[in-house]
Amino acid sequence: MNNILQLLYDRFYTPLPMTEDRQEIEQYHRMLIERLDKPERKMVLRIIDAGDRIANELSLDSFICGFLLAWEMTSELNHYQDKHPASEKSPEQGTSVYPDKSRP
Repeated sequence: MNNILQLLYDRFYTPLPMTEDRQEIEQYHRMLIERLDKPERKMVLRIIDAGDRIANELSLDSFICGFLLAWEMTSELNHYQDKHPASEKSPEQGTSVYPDKSRP
């Protein structure tokens, strides 16, 4: 089922535009590259990649949790409606629900 939810996520999720944050990350990344040697640069890239993977996993997990919550709520509402058929027979607009007109 997670594969289906992954496909739904890929299809319907639109990433938020975080241009300021991305620009700031890019700025600090360039500053580090200028000051670090090659082995340290690789370490920084690994840290950035790991952070991106964590953010992507959290985003997907949030989408899946929201989808499953909506699915459960829909199921509960359908179950509730199946047990209460009176909701299908709502009174006509302007008519009283009481058989005796003297009641409030």
